[in-house]
Amino acid sequence: MVSLQKLLGKEDKFFDLFEASAEQACNSVRALRQFLAEPAASRRLDEFIVSRRKDKAITAEISAALCTSFVTVMEAEDIEALATSIYKIPKTIEKIAERVLLAPQHLTGVDLSAQVTLLERATETLLQMVREMRKGLPKARVRTLNEQLQTIEGDADKTVLEMLRGLYNDPQEAARIVFLKDIFELLERGTDRCRDAGNVISRIVLKST
Repeated sequence: MVSLQKLLGKEDKFFDLFEASAEQACNSVRALRQFLAEPAASRRLDEFIVSRRKDKAITAEISAALCTSFVTVMEAEDIEALATSIYKIPKTIEKIAERVLLAPQHLTGVDLSAQVTLLERATETLLQMVREMRKGLPKARVRTLNEQLQTIEGDADKTVLEMLRGLYNDPQEAARIVFLKDIFELLERGTDRCRDAGNVISRIVLKST
């Protein structure tokens, strides 16, 4: 797709960097699943920190590349918006792990697998969108993938609402309610970040065709 390649400076480095960033988003969700499966005493933030730092470096590299590549102001803004949107995903996932470490006892008996699965689906769909940009993502294809992200985000909203319904109607300590509400909303925010990145990709593709 010549027009999209022109949009990204006729170079592969932007595709490489976007793909590397999206891979870090996927890695962060896989790390979260493993983190939640471990005993509370064994949980560490190391893997999340590494993933977020790698993604921060990738985002900085994208910004630096924009200074040496020929793109218009609007195109540069789109590229920067996509880099920022993807970077926010592992950052949000790390916050979830941080909250869990603060009061792991409040998570006893709570199953977060449904929300984590939706996050995995969202990051994998986003990575697929990024990879297909390199090949020249057609309008119809980007619309299909973006609709998948919208559906996943909608399912995440519904899942969180049901979790909150159960939380609000189950007599518990106030601290536990606040803790779980924070975790549920951060999980939902993770899928929101994926949706936002997908919207930016859609905008880039639509403007380039």
